Amino acid sequence: MKKTAKKTAVEKKRLIVAMTGATGSIYGIRMLERLRAMGDWETHLVVSDAGLMNAWEDLRLKRRDIEKLADVVYPLRDVGATIASGSFLTEGMVIAPCSMKTLAAVAHGFADNLITRAADVILKERRRLVLLTREAPLNLAHLRNMVQVTEMGGVIFPPVPAFYSHAKTIDGMVNHTVGRVLDIFGIQHETIARWQGMGTSARRKGA
Repeated sequence: MKKTAKKTAVEKKRLIVAMTGATGSIYGIRMLERLRAMGDWETHLVVSDAGLMNAWEDLRLKRRDIEKLADVVYPLRDVGATIASGSFLTEGMVIAPCSMKTLAAVAHGFADNLITRAADVILKERRRLVLLTREAPLNLAHLRNMVQVTEMGGVIFPPVPAFYSHAKTIDGMVNHTVGRVLDIFGIQHETIARWQGMGTSARRKGA
């Protein structure tokens, strides 16, 4: 069921979050949780059929469990939705996780559902598009599609763990990756351990 966002006195910034058919559903879930906790962001969610299957396989989450985390939810086939138009203002879109099929569709402008249409709109409007691509190893088609999306202005962001964060759990690694994605969108947060330099060789000027 589609949810309609309530109007507020202060207009919230909008971010489109999509989840597709690859393992790594936790990244999309954590994005929704972080943005909701911030309070000043309005999330617009689309989940593919395969994305729902993977959310169940990864996390035992059903559609209603995912949709309750978003402000506005759209059916995958609703290509007439607001986010299918460039005149609907958003800060951009993140596809987390992003399957190789979705990557290929974005790379070749194959806007056959709302996820790929919304991504196409984000690119044509020169807004930020981030794809958390999940697959390994990569074949040549995958790599070429990644190059093509990059050349169009998108950001390919495989969720590779940063071991300098010294995360003790998988959840900690997920949080660090999601925090870095928030950085790309210029979203202010203090949810990750940031690199402070190696050892004690760095010294502030004037110290």
